[in-house]
Amino acid sequence: MKVNTQSVNFNADQKLIDFIQRRMDKLDLFYDKVIHSDVYLKVQKTSDKENKIFEARVNVPGDSFVVKKQCKTFEEGTDMAVSCLERQLKKRKAKLRAHT
Repeated sequence: MKVNTQSVNFNADQKLIDFIQRRMDKLDLFYDKVIHSDVYLKVQKTSDKENKIFEARVNVPGDSFVVKKQCKTFEEGTDMAVSCLERQLKKRKAKLRAHT
């Protein structure tokens, strides 16, 4: 799956981008019709420890899923967002099977 990663207000290192790519690639196991996904990494300038925002948009034929998570680290946000996307994609796959 093609993952476009954009980091806002900072430069993401290659290890983080590779980690996100590996995690997002696992979504193909649950729904094989994923076209591509866009990932936005943002850092808020606050005193709060949970200032990292991970936002993902996954495009499938006829629809797109958006997940936004705010955590202490981008890795934690990636894990939470991917598990949420897994549930959404499984739900969509089950709904499509029910119609056929």
